[in-house]
Amino acid sequence: MRINVVSDVHGRADALARAGEGADALICLGDLLLFVDYADHSQGIFPDLFGADRASEYVGLRTARRFDEARALSAALWAERGGDPREHIEIAVRAQYAEIFAAMPTPAYLTYGNVDLPRLWTEYARPGHQILDGQTVEIGGLTFGFVGGGLRTTYRTPYEIDDEEYARKVDALGHVDVLCSHIPPAVPELLYDTVARRFERGSEATLAAIRRIQPRFALFGHVHQPLARRTRIGRTECVNVGHFRGRGTPFTLEW
Repeated sequence: MRINVVSDVHGRADALARAGEGADALICLGDLLLFVDYADHSQGIFPDLFGADRASEYVGLRTARRFDEARALSAALWAERGGDPREHIEIAVRAQYAEIFAAMPTPAYLTYGNVDLPRLWTEYARPGHQILDGQTVEIGGLTFGFVGGGLRTTYRTPYEIDDEEYARKVDALGHVDVLCSHIPPAVPELLYDTVARRFERGSEATLAAIRRIQPRFALFGHVHQPLARRTRIGRTECVNVGHFRGRGTPFTLEW
């Protein structure tokens, strides 16, 4: 069997359309949406609404961890624009999801990222797209478990949940051969982003499950430029499958 795995698509519909080539199936670990590209401030929902200059200002504040100022800037821009921000954002989100799901190969097994809006996925998923969160599926004789979303942070991204809820989803999987999640287990070298120069949040519940169950692989994304892309916990190979928006190529798992 050959499975291609992607995470952090962030609007790369062009590359996503080719991501299943040569594989029996595709796994997608979430973050389909692009709100703003931290490398190119002209790309994403925010600059489409307010322009690249304002996006650069917004990114600068968030990068400096001046979150209250970033929120104040966003509120002021929305006040100037008028209308309900939720309606404008949902229109933009729906346009991205329509393009991304149309490009998504089949068969594909998907779970949510922290910037996704789960309530909309079923409207755009096509036959052959299986959405899993706190659930398992058998692929080629191996049991794959999926846990979507992220944990609470100061960034307040759309699909962040409490630690307890996240842990319940991990526990619901039981024994799996491959543990698939959007965020990494709570291992420092897997969580540190060398470009953003900060630690992202990882899951203690996932780390505990890996130590207890010892799956063959733990696959995840979320950290775009990690200090370490791989590490081993007992017999489990932990792999950051890569920032798909930046790389445009999937990680391949074969057995």
